[in-house]
Order: sequence, then structure tokens, then C-alpha cells
Amino acid sequence: MTDDRIPMTREGYDKLKVELDRLRGAEMIEITKRVATAREMGDLSENAEYHAAREDQGILQARINDLSDRLSRATIVDTALLPKDTIAFGSKVKVMDLDVDEEETFELVGPGQENPDKGRILTTSPIGQGLIGRKKGDTVKIQVPSGTIKFKILEITTANI
Repeated sequence: MTDDRIPMTREGYDKLKVELDRLRGAEMIEITKRVATAREMGDLSENAEYHAAREDQGILQARINDLSDRLSRATIVDTALLPKDTIAFGSKVKVMDLDVDEEETFELVGPGQENPDKGRILTTSPIGQGLIGRKKGDTVKIQVPSGTIKFKILEITTANI
């Protein structure tokens, strides 16, 4: 695990905290009961229900560990204090995709608030990283898994996050 701080709003932090509490509480109790019930079915070496329940328990524990790590590295950011002329966490950015000549809008958010369908992208995503620190009027080329995209930055405002 890394020491990198993760910027997030109070709302994003609280959302992740609620999810972590739910996973540690109700979900872990339910899976633990499933493991115990499957264990009572007899021979564990050939007990598919037991192995499935243990696998689910491992996946749940990995998610708990990930959320715990993210919350422990969280830095609560007040978006009102961020620069208005430079793209940063909490910025809403309108860009022109120069490859397809279409406008797109992105909000740069932290974990727990991402929703790519609504244009909310993580600051750690390739597009987020490519936009951070840029100013209105800049043209930027960003390497993404499907190739390179080219944006012209049209407008920077504060996201409503």
C-alpha cells in the first residue's frame, strides 16, 4: 500500500465510510453464516458451497481492505479553496474533443464520487491526470487505453460535488 494521499470531499468520504461499515457489519455476518452452514454439510474437500462461500468471504475482505486503505489515506478537500483558473480536484471542465469535434464536460472527483456516465471521473484516471494543472485555452494530448485523445480546454468552473 502506498502513502499517496487521496483527495475527496466530505460527501465522498462519508459515502465510502457508510459502505465500509455495511461491508464489515451485515455483509460479513451474512457470509460468515454461509461459511458455517456450508461447513456443517460434511466433507470440506468436496463441498462446493463451502468453497464458494470462502471465496466470497475473501473477495469481501479484499474490498474491505481496499476501502480501509483509501479512507486512511483520504484528505478532505474544501473545493471553495481550490484555484479557479487551473484544473484541479473539484473542477468542472468543458473541453472540445478535437478528434471528433464534440464538446464534453468532466468533473474531477475522488473515490466514491466517480460516475463516468455523468462525466464524473477520478483525478487518478488517465483523463483526470492529463487535465490536472492545465488552464483555459490549453490543448492537451492524453494517452488512454484506446489510444491518444486531444482536447482543447474551453472552460473551468467549480464542480457541484
